[in-house]
Amino acid sequence: MSWSYDLMPYHLRLQTSQGKVQVLQEVVFMSQLPNKMRDFFCTINLDQEEVFRTQVVEKSLSPYFGEEFYFEIPRTFQWLSFYIYDKSVLQKDLRIGKVSIKKEDLCNYTGKENWFMLQPVDSNSEVQGKVHLELKLNELITDNGSVCQQLVVHIKECHGLPLINGQNCDPYATVSLVGPSRNDQKKTKVKKKTSNPQFNETFYFEVTRSSSYTKKSQFQVEEEDIEKLEVRVDLWNNGNLVQDVFLGEIKVPVKVLRNDSFQAWYLLQPRENGNKSSKNDDLGSLRLNICYTEDCVLPSEYYTSLRNLLLKSSDVQPISASAAYILSEVCRDKYDAVLPLVRLLLHHHKLVPFVAAVAELDLKDTQEANTVFRGNSLATRCVDEMMKIVGKHYLKVTLKPVIDEICESPKPCEIDPIKLREGDNVEINMENLRYYVDKVFREIVRSSISCPTLMCDVFYSLRHLAAKRFPNDPHVQYSAVSSFVFLRFFAVAVVSPHTFHLRPHHPDAQTSRTLTLISKAIQTLGSWGSLTKSKLSSFKETFMCEFFKTFQEEKFTESVKKFLDDVSSTESREPSGLSEPVHLKEGEMYKRAQGRTRIGKKNFKKRWFCLTSREFTYHKQQDKEPIFTIPIKNILAVEKLDESSFNKKNMFQVLHGEKPLYIQANNCVEASEWIEALCRVTRCNQKRLSFYHPSAFLNGNWLCCKATIENTVGCARCTADVPADTQIEIDGDRETERIYSLFTINMSKLQKLEEACGSIAVYQGPRKEPDDYSNFTIEDSVATFHTLKQIIDIVEKLNESHEKYQKKRSSSAKYGSEENPIVGKVS
Repeated sequence: MSWSYDLMPYHLRLQTSQGKVQVLQEVVFMSQLPNKMRDFFCTINLDQEEVFRTQVVEKSLSPYFGEEFYFEIPRTFQWLSFYIYDKSVLQKDLRIGKVSIKKEDLCNYTGKENWFMLQPVDSNSEVQGKVHLELKLNELITDNGSVCQQLVVHIKECHGLPLINGQNCDPYATVSLVGPSRNDQKKTKVKKKTSNPQFNETFYFEVTRSSSYTKKSQFQVEEEDIEKLEVRVDLWNNGNLVQDVFLGEIKVPVKVLRNDSFQAWYLLQPRENGNKSSKNDDLGSLRLNICYTEDCVLPSEYYTSLRNLLLKSSDVQPISASAAYILSEVCRDKYDAVLPLVRLLLHHHKLVPFVAAVAELDLKDTQEANTVFRGNSLATRCVDEMMKIVGKHYLKVTLKPVIDEICESPKPCEIDPIKLREGDNVEINMENLRYYVDKVFREIVRSSISCPTLMCDVFYSLRHLAAKRFPNDPHVQYSAVSSFVFLRFFAVAVVSPHTFHLRPHHPDAQTSRTLTLISKAIQTLGSWGSLTKSKLSSFKETFMCEFFKTFQEEKFTESVKKFLDDVSSTESREPSGLSEPVHLKEGEMYKRAQGRTRIGKKNFKKRWFCLTSREFTYHKQQDKEPIFTIPIKNILAVEKLDESSFNKKNMFQVLHGEKPLYIQANNCVEASEWIEALCRVTRCNQKRLSFYHPSAFLNGNWLCCKATIENTVGCARCTADVPADTQIEIDGDRETERIYSLFTINMSKLQKLEEACGSIAVYQGPRKEPDDYSNFTIEDSVATFHTLKQIIDIVEKLNESHEKYQKKRSSSAKYGSEENPIVGKVS
């Protein structure tokens, strides 16, 4: 017997370059697992640091997760791992298996599905971090005049060792010279409570003796044996009363040194025999579909030509001959092109005219008014991405209060007879569902004043283009807008509130089902004319058809019409969310106590933090009254805090009128998101600091600059202020580099398309056979050819710049060096 479960897409994003990793997961378990229903969840880890986890699917042998994770990773990493857990109520959750992929190998799996064998999880394979070594071979002359070699190993420091039981470890290192007949081992001192230990210890090993050396020794090593010797460094966590925990190892052959010396960072590796005792094929397999990109962003001036070419796309006639449109044509997945393209155009205030141009082209191919903007074209995907970027606060203002009510005080709403539980009353459930649907619908149609101006401008263009395309259909101007704002925006946010940060945690199974039913209802109510009797019969589910018979068509239709009129108007409006504070972010973190405990030491306590557009607060528990409040206007700076301050990872500081508030997030991604959110909401504060202390004030002095006055001016310059609006937040150089990478990957398609345009311009006769470019849109071969030539020339020049940089980088790299300025982003 075998079981399987599916895990829906994860979208991850790694720092400093644009890209995405889209992971479709399916796990097949083998028969050694007990034949019982299980509660499963999956976590996403960078090395040993968990950054996200899925919701728990209860009592299932085939759990399914439909979730998206999109985040920036603010540090380097070695492994991207996926752990499968069996949830336990009374005991520790059981890790069934994992898939770990090296960062360097992620590109090998891009754009295709792969099956990975689940690997067992044990302490010998769970490693992260790096060690800094200096190795040297010395020649020594003995008392009798013979020459021998001495190996000098200087272990300087380690960085990024894992947490042990949530706390910094007590690491030490063993340094060994290992050969066929020897294992000479030495040990460093134990460093307490740190993930970045500074050892600075030197060890000496006798490597070879001349054959004339006759003094008896434990090791008789001849000159040729140097080929078989290696230096091994093992990192351990001192367990005191329990067994020491293996943290990783590195091995360096002595023969690579010869008479040279060097120092380098080495990534810690798992033990080679870590999993040999387990039968990997018994654990099953995991199917992943990964799309990973990694970019090196050059200085801004390198991108001037490409950036200008992309930004003038909306002015090109026809739009299909523009650089932005050609980008979407040559990319296999349009989403790869849309993500950086929308952000770049948004950053430079060029998105609205471009969307209008590609929407007009989309409408030319639309034959029926009821199918307007229902496909996954370039136009619809651009609008989708735009709404995700600029509509976050709008969603929170509109939906968060009612979503909170549904999740915190859920009422049974199941109306599918097949899924009803014993004792459920379908009539009462239908009343509950109707109450929730009415409330969500009412909040949406009353929210037009909060709709961002940019969304309104786009909706205005779409509405008038649709009316122009189908002048005899009076309703198409509304359906063109409702297909986005209801179907692709509000309905999606209702069914996945955690994805849009409307809720900090995953809803339980019953609440998720309720939100799904509400989302179905909102889609139907927002679809223009969908409540007519002729269309009720088209419902796939009979129970939904019965449910909608209770709705009054005219009342809801008029409300939708008025709302769509408002959000597709270009009249001036007030900025969204001024009357009520906007909930921006909330979650559980640790903060250092502001006062002192009885024993005189400040400690860290778990608190619930909440950030709104007006204040930053923390509470003993969620939904309790705040016990500390900082008005947003009083925040002077938000900066990272050096780990050395308290020997804790992922810390940041909020500087305000009183002493700094020190906070520890649960992982690096969460810390980065909180810092970004706090910086964004305080960007206009007039008294922002220019300098700050990157470390804490402890024992009478600042750890960073050793100043003894607590209120002295900071010793480090604050990070750059966050720009004042959503559009400027985007790093245009990163987006342009991503687009350059996409053009580079698809250079063969660009060249074929260029050849095709040249052929069409010369030969205007009919095409007898389909060509490689038959799927491309070529409205004007001359204009398209001209743009393609510019793209190819620009890309070739950028290639030269990247090659020069890579040569310079490789020439300065050292053996074993982990240093790599190229970092990635997964989305």
